[in-house]
Amino acid sequence: MRHLWAAPAPRRPINCCAIGPRTTYTRMDVQLLLLCVSCLLGACVGNTATLHQANKNGQCLYTFTVPGPVEGSCPQAAGEPEIEAIKNRLSLVEALLSRVLQGTPTASQVSLEREMARLQEENRHLKANQCHHRAGSTDDTRFWDLRGSSFMELKSEVTEVPASQMQTPPASPLDSGCGDLVWIGEPVSHRKADGIAGKYGVWMRDPQPMPPYTAETVWRADTVGSDVRQFFCYENGEQFARGFPSRVLVLPEAMESTGAVVYGGSLYYQRRKSRTLIRYDLNSESIAARRELPHAGFHGQYPYSWGGYTDIDLAVDESGLWAIYSTSKARGAIVLSQLDPASLEVRRTLQTNIRKQAVANAFLVCGTLYTLASYGTANSTINYGFSTVEAVGRPLHIPFQNRFGYTSTVDYNPAERRLFAWDNYHMVTYEVRLSPSRGQ
Repeated sequence: MRHLWAAPAPRRPINCCAIGPRTTYTRMDVQLLLLCVSCLLGACVGNTATLHQANKNGQCLYTFTVPGPVEGSCPQAAGEPEIEAIKNRLSLVEALLSRVLQGTPTASQVSLEREMARLQEENRHLKANQCHHRAGSTDDTRFWDLRGSSFMELKSEVTEVPASQMQTPPASPLDSGCGDLVWIGEPVSHRKADGIAGKYGVWMRDPQPMPPYTAETVWRADTVGSDVRQFFCYENGEQFARGFPSRVLVLPEAMESTGAVVYGGSLYYQRRKSRTLIRYDLNSESIAARRELPHAGFHGQYPYSWGGYTDIDLAVDESGLWAIYSTSKARGAIVLSQLDPASLEVRRTLQTNIRKQAVANAFLVCGTLYTLASYGTANSTINYGFSTVEAVGRPLHIPFQNRFGYTSTVDYNPAERRLFAWDNYHMVTYEVRLSPSRGQ
């Protein structure tokens, strides 16, 4: 260290013995010199230079302490924390640069790579252990066949499918029993009628076909006109979609409106302008039975809300053949009669409190009558259910779509578990779902 001693007296020269040769200075000179040195030391060396002032035997003593040439080049203890902090920062920077240059993965990258490796290993394991179809196997693999009916059923919930791919869906094990209707899918269009005669009509398949016809045979009648006698037969859905029937049956007596059904190899329909029901054998092409439906209104007395002389509507479900109609005694409320399929005799009759002209259509599923609220509203509902077993009814709210704005026919096919409907020239189907039966 260097020390500077100065002992000035007022207005006397002072002796500065530590700076150069012997020189004489005034008190003002010393003060200016001290000020400059203090500024210089403060700017250059900061806290490493010190200045002390003292009185020694009547003289002013000033002491400066600054780093020497050797000490100034060495790190001081007071600066070690700052140097260590800089070293730590440099270490972090070096580590980051090393990761960028060498591609060292971060923790999230390592986690993603591990997950990818695990999934790849699982994929290899699944491929190595997948089940291959064996010849002669009895396992039902139709669910995985994209050309099968199960796939078509799934597809029909989101889009319309070509009528050429219309197939009879197999009954699901979960739906083998009879329960309540809980869901109706979106309509699937299979064909559009040509001309005004196809504004409304009826089309169906036989749930219990008789040879030479099959479950794939499609039947159709355009019911616009005063003398409806033609009944068209198509071998399958593909022929039906093309519009060329394999046969055209000419009925001996004209049909009234859209209430006809095909069941057990026979066509059942209402004779025009009467309450007479006719059973027409499709194989022999002749009338097998006829009978009046007691007290039934006809030809516009108690139609559905859309009109069309829909006074008598025949229906089929798991329990058999039914007639939906009304009488003067019932004052327009729906009356249900179960019919003998062979003779058309009434087996039993139930009366509901549902006004027939207040609903757009009706059908039976598993012994329960269901009514459609509107024939034209795009998003309508199945608004009522009446159990023929318990003879009680209840309000419902099951969504039903009238996609084309004029639904004139809704019939249920118990073999396919589907609704067949006629909506403003369009022949459509609806998938349905039932709750588990009460016995399950």
